[in-house]
Amino acid sequence: MPELIKLYIRHVVIGFALSGVFVAALLWMNVANLWHLVSTSNIGWIAVAMLFVGHGIVFAGVQFAMTIMRMGEDRGPQGGTRAPVATNIPVKVEAVARERR
Repeated sequence: MPELIKLYIRHVVIGFALSGVFVAALLWMNVANLWHLVSTSNIGWIAVAMLFVGHGIVFAGVQFAMTIMRMGEDRGPQGGTRAPVATNIPVKVEAVARERR
């Protein structure tokens, strides 16, 4: 299996694990009375599954994106002479006024 596919699968698993921890924390802390709503409904498990899958997709995407973006090489600044450019040197400008008629 290609290394990129292994990397993707590994980070999807990490993202879904983070999602499980996050949803468990939401239910344990009873945010917005969520534990009561889920535990007293006969289809509350569907809400928990939707929370888990939705957050899992987001966390997996973020996890993989962060890993891919950190893989780039930092080659430093590119181009230019790296010499300082003096921009505060005063320049004499001749001001000529026209006569009024």
